[in-house]
Amino acid sequence: MLNLNLPKKKGLFITGTDTGVGKTLVAGGIAAVLRGQGLKVGVFKPIASGCREDGILISDDTEFLALCADADYSLSVITPVTYKTPAAPVTCVQIEGRAIDYEEIVAAYTYLCENTDVVIVEGIGGAMVPIDAEHTVLDLAVEFNLPTVVVARPNLGTINHSLLTIQAVRNAGLPVAGLVVSGYNAFASLVI
Repeated sequence: MLNLNLPKKKGLFITGTDTGVGKTLVAGGIAAVLRGQGLKVGVFKPIASGCREDGILISDDTEFLALCADADYSLSVITPVTYKTPAAPVTCVQIEGRAIDYEEIVAAYTYLCENTDVVIVEGIGGAMVPIDAEHTVLDLAVEFNLPTVVVARPNLGTINHSLLTIQAVRNAGLPVAGLVVSGYNAFASLVI
């Protein structure tokens, strides 16, 4: 258990069955819909890897989330912990020699909770990806204590991966708000 003592806020935690399944697209879409309903949306991706250098490390996912939420807060609030290495956070920590700064995560999330109506939090990779030697993305999700949306890809094995992820989320004590199969092309399966 991380024991970050994060503030409580209405929102959703977006996780996936894997990396590259469409979590950012789903999180951004939800943010845009909520913004369209007149809400000030806080988007949050506490940890990002595979960032590019532009004076600071910048995540493409973070920029997309900022755009979808029409964020008036900085990219460093949306993603307070960034790594250049495109890998699981536990690997980034080892390669780059820089531990995850949980205090930065708490400070940024607290700011968002105090200045927005609702928060959409996106994890990194899949639910069981290690973020450090002792914790997974799911451990971090428990700290936010938000209903969880699981995003999966439409490939062979999706049912198994989805059910395993949903079971892990429920076993952690979090409600599952939904499952999104991202990238499904219904027209590709039609026989003409």
